[in-house]
Amino acid sequence: MDADLFFVIGLIITAFAIPPILGAFLEGRAPRVAAIMILIGGGLLVLAITSHPGGYSVSEIPDVFVRVVGRYID
Repeated sequence: MDADLFFVIGLIITAFAIPPILGAFLEGRAPRVAAIMILIGGGLLVLAITSHPGGYSVSEIPDVFVRVVGRYID
């Protein structure tokens, strides 16, 4: 697997963890599953950034998404 795919999956997992974190805090319980999701997503992001030469810039993120989706949809 390549760094772009790890980056996209890590961003998606991390983004999907935000609503459960907010819901858990509002209900007064510990965000256990959301914390695990953040750790997995963050680990994938770190792996992708360290294995991609030069890292990623913020302006490059949409291009990475399009490349990955285009590669697996086509």
